[in-house]
Amino acid sequence: MYVAAPSMMLIGALDSSLLSLPEINDYLVVMRCATDHKAVFYFPLFAAIGSVVGCLLLYSILRRGGQAILRRRFRRDHIERVERAYARFGFLALAVPAILPPPMPFKIFVATAGTLEYPRWRFVLTVVIARSVRYYVEGILAVFYGAQVMQFIKDYGLALLASVLFVCLTGLTIYFVRHRNDQGIETATNDASSGDVRNGD
Repeated sequence: MYVAAPSMMLIGALDSSLLSLPEINDYLVVMRCATDHKAVFYFPLFAAIGSVVGCLLLYSILRRGGQAILRRRFRRDHIERVERAYARFGFLALAVPAILPPPMPFKIFVATAGTLEYPRWRFVLTVVIARSVRYYVEGILAVFYGAQVMQFIKDYGLALLASVLFVCLTGLTIYFVRHRNDQGIETATNDASSGDVRNGD
């Protein structure tokens, strides 16, 4: 208890604010609740509290820094899409991403809430409820199905990890190739435009 509680809170705070530690808290909740069923009553709460602290930190930073920080961190079209979601769905624009696990993006919704000066009390309440639902549902599922999940990981974990790494490397390769091609096309276009200007002169 004395080690798990601060550790889970610290990991959750870092993941939800300054760093990206995707799904670590989810795995820790599932592993702990699967091996110690009594932990389902309190262990998910540690993860939820840590996540709320981290979200509140990011929210406060963006509320002070405003649009300048937001636009340096995220793409303009993504920001505009999130702003439209807030305008249309209100608190659900924050609650749904807070409940859903990765790869659903969440930080951009927290950051945008700060720049839009979303009410602080409503922000905290929404994140507390949504994150608690997420981690408690995972903990309860781990109690009932944890043994099967653990056995699956033991039997197929290495192959699954290798597959994920392969997909990630393939995606990165495609990204860099497309990025290089786009740069080449842009350079060629700029050169052609410069040549046309000189010929016009």
